[in-house]
Amino acid sequence: MKMQNKVKVLREKKLMSKSELARKAGVSVVTIDRVERGEVCRLETMRKIILALGYTLEDRHKVFQEQG
Repeated sequence: MKMQNKVKVLREKKLMSKSELARKAGVSVVTIDRVERGEVCRLETMRKIILALGYTLEDRHKVFQEQG
């Protein structure tokens, strides 16, 4: 199942590398790569990525789209 998100677009807009985002989020580069490809990840991983991109949890919809 694919998950819609804007992680890659937002990361590139901030001129961040995958490794920089991974370091800030406390996850592996492989995890960032999987998320950017739309693979499903844990809620905790989503939370870490949202915060590492400089968003609040209330702004999570700007990073990850709700699945309907």
